Amino acid sequence: MIYTTTLLSRGSLIGSLISKVRPLAAASLSNSSALHSKSLEEQIGLPPRPKKPLTPYFRFMREMRPKMLAKDPKITTVEVVRQLSKSWVDVDPKLKERLQSEYKKDQELYLEQRTKYDATLTDQQRAEIKQMKQDISDAKERKQLRKRIKELGRPKKPASAFLRFVASERTNTPQTPNQTYREWHQKATAKWTRLSDEEKAVYLRESRKELDQYKKNISIWEEKMIRLGHIDVVRHGNLIDPPEPKPRKAQALKEK
Repeated sequence: MIYTTTLLSRGSLIGSLISKVRPLAAASLSNSSALHSKSLEEQIGLPPRPKKPLTPYFRFMREMRPKMLAKDPKITTVEVVRQLSKSWVDVDPKLKERLQSEYKKDQELYLEQRTKYDATLTDQQRAEIKQMKQDISDAKERKQLRKRIKELGRPKKPASAFLRFVASERTNTPQTPNQTYREWHQKATAKWTRLSDEEKAVYLRESRKELDQYKKNISIWEEKMIRLGHIDVVRHGNLIDPPEPKPRKAQALKEK
């Protein structure tokens, strides 16, 4: 048999990490707070880096959008993008030339400013920025993997005895209007620690029963995934020849 029933640890392939996803068109046109999120440089206490200039296409959108809104205030952002994307194909060549000229001029200024900005960074700051970029990339890969695992129907791990107790407390001793969830949860946790072994055993038996079934289900599912070629969603400890771990880019660059 090419798999085991080792339980999935917290540091496993599907460890949770939230990453932010921002649509390109919406990011260029929207006034949402996402536009004001801090850059990687700002997150480590550096001044914001120079911003890349808008391409001729997005300059066209920036100029035309107010005119479209003036004609039709109820028009949606999606419709604006759709119509302007269509218009850009047959736009006046003189307008395109002007936008291209403005872009080239701003691009030269940007490259000059970026060169000066990069020269002020220390090696440690560069390493921090590089590591943060790698962490964001890793988080994105983990998120995509979690999505695949869910789509492939991986059996859900049952709740622990403690979580079962907390769930029952939400019904038996619900949160009061003057109580925050954190305060309520702290009281529930304290109550759990005061339970006798016999009282905890009720929740433990339920958890162990479902856990035994989960072990069988996950083993069957992982065997199926291996047959279908979805090796990346199977716990590495369950393979005869686990895939080689993917080297971190930061570490690879360091070794060069």
